[in-house]
Amino acid sequence: MTTALHEERLAAVLAAVAETGARTVLDLGCGAGDLVLRLAEQPEILRITGIEIDAARLRLAQERLKDLPRTARMRVQLACASLTQAHPVLGGYDCACLVEVIEHLPPADINRLERAVFAMMRPAHVIVTTPNAEYNPVLGVPAHRMRHPGHRFEWDRPRFARWAGGVAARTGYAVACRDICGAHPGLGGASQMALFSRSGR
Repeated sequence: MTTALHEERLAAVLAAVAETGARTVLDLGCGAGDLVLRLAEQPEILRITGIEIDAARLRLAQERLKDLPRTARMRVQLACASLTQAHPVLGGYDCACLVEVIEHLPPADINRLERAVFAMMRPAHVIVTTPNAEYNPVLGVPAHRMRHPGHRFEWDRPRFARWAGGVAARTGYAVACRDICGAHPGLGGASQMALFSRSGR
């Protein structure tokens, strides 16, 4: 994936967070902090929590936070933890983001993630992005391969929409899916996004 596509993806997520009006944001699977750093630049977001299971990547995120102004750093906390376990202290957030995360999970963990995030922590909104497998030929990815060796799966848009719709129906959310990172007339974008909003909140 090119840097330009990654920047476009992050911009799409930031726009979606703004669309929700969130003031408190969880970045689940925050990696080296790409989204956290950009969220910290938004003064309307009052609290940002990044969760990452990879300790080395989390240390990199912590190092990068040192470059932020103190007022921005004070609004960010990072923790090494699993995304597939519910953390009671992380309940009540306005928005949770999972940016190119789910495709790295073993299929059995997808159900655990659903329970932890949607059934137990229950943020008001959840933003999920994942690669769009239909777009792979545009990126020169052969049909027998995935974009990244760490991916356990890559879904086309109908498969992603079915998963998102099922999660929404089971957990009391509404969901809308959209293409991001380009708009090929037949293949969609390089990534796809589901924006979940908790019903009756």
